[in-house]
Amino acid sequence: MIELRSLTKRYGSFTAVNAVDLDVPRGELFGFLGPNGAGKTTTLRMIAGILRPSSGSIRIANIDIAADPVAAKQKLGFIPDRPFIYEKLTGVEFLRFVAGLYGQSGDEVERRGRELLALFDLEEWRDELVESYSHGMRQKLIISSAFVHKPEVIVVDEPMVGLDPKAARTLKDLFREYTRRGHTIMMSTHTLEVAQTLCDRIAIIQRGVIRACGTMDDLRASAESGVSGLEDIFLRLTGEGLARELVEVLNA
Repeated sequence: MIELRSLTKRYGSFTAVNAVDLDVPRGELFGFLGPNGAGKTTTLRMIAGILRPSSGSIRIANIDIAADPVAAKQKLGFIPDRPFIYEKLTGVEFLRFVAGLYGQSGDEVERRGRELLALFDLEEWRDELVESYSHGMRQKLIISSAFVHKPEVIVVDEPMVGLDPKAARTLKDLFREYTRRGHTIMMSTHTLEVAQTLCDRIAIIQRGVIRACGTMDDLRASAESGVSGLEDIFLRLTGEGLARELVEVLNA
């Protein structure tokens, strides 16, 4: 459902994403991990069609996003790391607006909107302007808007930021059920426990290059012997040794 081939993004002489190849099949919850500045958000924004790649290709549900961007984006829902919303719309108006961008309206959209708002405890705020929403409420509204048009693929950048424990648990359950029904989710997160618990496979990116990709068993095999948890694997692959050297310098 997501196919990346030699995907590259350059900013002048700096290469943020360097020849990334990935395949995320139908029905998979795929984790995308890496340190700050590793290229995660840049990659997700290219998949969502917000950034144009310097080279390489992206296919969403077997549609080349460069050749037919509208058709590819029709298959996609995007949850960004920061919830930017039109503040002069109410919650329900915003969901109608997003559904309208995908050519959807009517009773079915209204029903899905009510269900999503109720799922995230926003029903009583449905007719309030978004400018009165807290950060967490805005994040829940953005998440709802990604699901309102029933996309086949959802791309998520740090979905748990700003969510209270109940909403975070609701989102985890929603992700599991969505992929169980044959949809696909690609998720970037710094919460390694969430990635280890939820994701079917995980890719770790550093300095724009995929360092490892696979199931937890695959990642354990790619790390040093004796490493079992995702946190230890992540640190071994992305430079735990540098952190240890720094501690030694500070203690000298």
